[in-house]
Amino acid sequence: MQVTQISIFLENKSGRLADVCSLLGQQNINIRALSIADTTDFGILRLIVNEPAKAVKILREDSFIVSETEVIAVAVPDSPGGLAEVLVRLAQGMINLEYLYAFLGQKSNHALVIFRVDDIPGALRVLGESGIKVLPSDEVYAL
Repeated sequence: MQVTQISIFLENKSGRLADVCSLLGQQNINIRALSIADTTDFGILRLIVNEPAKAVKILREDSFIVSETEVIAVAVPDSPGGLAEVLVRLAQGMINLEYLYAFLGQKSNHALVIFRVDDIPGALRVLGESGIKVLPSDEVYAL
C-alpha cells in the first residue's frame, strides 16, 4: 500500500523544472502528482510518476540528484471536513505527519492526498481501522 515518490534537488534557476519535465516526457514517463518547495537557492521537487524506477534511472543518468521515499496515497472525500477527518484519525493514532500534497482525481468525488508520515505501518493500520481508503501503488501510477 506504499507508493514510491521521487524527490529531485533543483537549483533555483530558470528552466530547471522544465528540464526535468521535458526529460521525463521524452521517456514517456507521466507525472501523476507533484509538489515543489523552494528557497532562494534551491528547490525540492516531489513527484509521483507512473514508472518511478525508470524515472530515477533516467534522471540520475542526466546528473540530477534524486532520492526515493515511500509515501501513502489516501482517497479523501472531496467535501468540507474530508481532510480533517483523516488528519484527526492520524493524530488519534499518534501518527506524525511530515508533509502532504493533494490533487483531484478525474470523475471522482475524492481527492487523492499523498502523505509522508513517520510510521507508515501504523498509519495504514489506523486508516484501515477507520475505513479510510488507501490506494495501492499500481492504482496510483495508473491514474
